[in-house]
Amino acid sequence: MSTTPRPASGSRPPGWQQEHARRYVESGGKDGHIWEGVTTLVLTTTGRRSGQARTTPLIYGRDGDRYVVVASRGGAPQHPAWYENLAARPEVTVQVMADRFKARARTASAAERPALWKTMAAIWPPYDEYQARTTREIPVVILERA
Repeated sequence: MSTTPRPASGSRPPGWQQEHARRYVESGGKDGHIWEGVTTLVLTTTGRRSGQARTTPLIYGRDGDRYVVVASRGGAPQHPAWYENLAARPEVTVQVMADRFKARARTASAAERPALWKTMAAIWPPYDEYQARTTREIPVVILERA
């Protein structure tokens, strides 16, 4: 477990996620797979209103062959746009290092969520703080290869 302090939510410069995703994709994950001591993937959703590709770097965990991500948005009251996009159009593209593949996204069921949440909070402990900040249940998303 890292003892390095993590930046507060909202303390990163505007556009940092797009820059992270750009470097990740261009380098095949060599630049960006490890971010603040944790592993990240790049998720590409289709904008629910625009129809445009939207790419977001996200911390991930594994559950067997499945990838798991958390729609925390730092504990904001609304879901992140990427989650709203995949809820509307669950066919997504995932890149883990240089492995880029089509996947189907779904929100973990009530039965699945507790164990997956525990796994993800062990990877990124601030998730528990984020959940305490908001009245919404933060979704845990399962990404399965198509």
